[in-house]
Amino acid sequence: MANTQGPQGNPDPAGSTQMFRAFVDEAPQGARQQASGSTGPRIGVILGVVVAVVIVAAVAWLALK
Repeated sequence: MANTQGPQGNPDPAGSTQMFRAFVDEAPQGARQQASGSTGPRIGVILGVVVAVVIVAAVAWLALK
């Protein structure tokens, strides 16, 4: 692995191209796992925003009444 060839035929002495390709190949799997795991917190944030809007609307209604 000390003298692998890059896509243009240039030597890649550190093998960084292979390491980068391995990183890119692993990224979609990690992204899928993270997206499925973040569904719960995302719902909580949406509900929190909805509750905050309802509270602000109620306070504004009471203030203008």
